[in-house]
Amino acid sequence: MFFFDPLYFIISLPALALGLWAQMKVKSTFKKYSTVSAGRGAAGAQVARRILDSNGLGHVNVEESRGFLSDHYDPRSRTLRLSPQVYRSESVAAVGVAAHEAGHAIQHSTNYAPLALRSAIVPGVQIGSWLGPIIFIIGMFMGSGLGFTVSLVGLILFAAVAVFTLVTLPVEFNASKRAKEILVTQGFVGQHEMKGVNAVLDAAALTYVAAAIQAITTLLYYAFILFARSRD
Repeated sequence: MFFFDPLYFIISLPALALGLWAQMKVKSTFKKYSTVSAGRGAAGAQVARRILDSNGLGHVNVEESRGFLSDHYDPRSRTLRLSPQVYRSESVAAVGVAAHEAGHAIQHSTNYAPLALRSAIVPGVQIGSWLGPIIFIIGMFMGSGLGFTVSLVGLILFAAVAVFTLVTLPVEFNASKRAKEILVTQGFVGQHEMKGVNAVLDAAALTYVAAAIQAITTLLYYAFILFARSRD
């Protein structure tokens, strides 16, 4: 059966390996710089609050969330949620992550186009990520003709996942760029401490690159077996 096809592992293995390495990299880098104190002595929550307020975003709440590196900005409730390791810590790693998430809130307030596009396609991604592969598999078990059409629908639904991961890249890169600039211009970290901020945010960015590559290679695999079967 096609879902046991060794070709899938040949195509996807490099992306999977990159994803695992990226996850380990971000954890080890965060751990390393979580022991280095930022010069100004402000915790992640304080840094996020000051950045938001200085950008006219006093209405955006900053809350502590559960889970390791569960940091995110929720545009629906306009809430910035920081993990305990970031919310309470005065480390270079915590300050960098907090500023990055505040960068997303700034993107939202300025109608940053990639963020708006990513938010708009979230419903399609939620459907396509689980329903797309199911429909694709059903079509592959059906005969030619109708089966091809059904599988093609599943492929298109799953394509939304690949598009989402690609749109996510400029969103994350831009948030990190904003964070790095703000941390220096507002004096939260010194130039010598930016090495740690850069290392943490760049490692985090790599996880999004790996996710995009994984989604694209999976999509290409589905497309390959679908159109190869149609030629048989």
